[in-house]
Amino acid sequence: MLYIVPTPIGNLEDFTFRSLRILKEVDLILVENYKVSKKLLDFYYIRNNINKYHIYNEHKIIPSLIKKIKEGKKLALISNAGTPSISDPGFLLIRSCIKASISIECLPGPTAFVPALVSSGISTNEFVFIGFLPKKKRKTKLENLSKENRTVVLYESPHRLLQTLNDIKYFFGSKRNIAICKEISKYFQNISRGNIEKMITYYKNIKKILGEYTIIIEKILKKN
Repeated sequence: MLYIVPTPIGNLEDFTFRSLRILKEVDLILVENYKVSKKLLDFYYIRNNINKYHIYNEHKIIPSLIKKIKEGKKLALISNAGTPSISDPGFLLIRSCIKASISIECLPGPTAFVPALVSSGISTNEFVFIGFLPKKKRKTKLENLSKENRTVVLYESPHRLLQTLNDIKYFFGSKRNIAICKEISKYFQNISRGNIEKMITYYKNIKKILGEYTIIIEKILKKN
């Protein structure tokens, strides 16, 4: 059995009783980053065996992980924060387990874009989640997204935030309403709302942009 266990995206109290039980019961916990995961595991006194699993070693170690599970071991996969495989490693292992007829159970839990979308005040009826924009052809991607008739949800890092907002302005227009959610569930959580022009001005006046961001873009322009 492979368990996919979501972990808190900020506040360590955002952890389910079931997730805690599973991590204490499995034979091995796969972690994306040892130091990051150790904080959570120590907080809940979880002392199970740990193995690193990330984008740089997943191709190499997947065969040995499949073998362990086939031998009867129970494994749990966690990422640094949120639900594994959502803008985090996990997809390749899950696909390999399916091919090997191994049972997979994904526990429900935290992911940044859902509370960001709900808190944005922008329509939640239909939306398209992109995650991080691709490094190649990102402007082509944004041009295609500007034609979407659904709310658009993006992740962005602090050092690219202003560049992305300017790219959004170019393709979506300066009056399109957006919400920018910073550090969901963390101490410095903040949500800024307004049109794209206003948000660019707001972030230009911040000396040092820090944190992780979720950008929610309204599906249509509102009439003035």
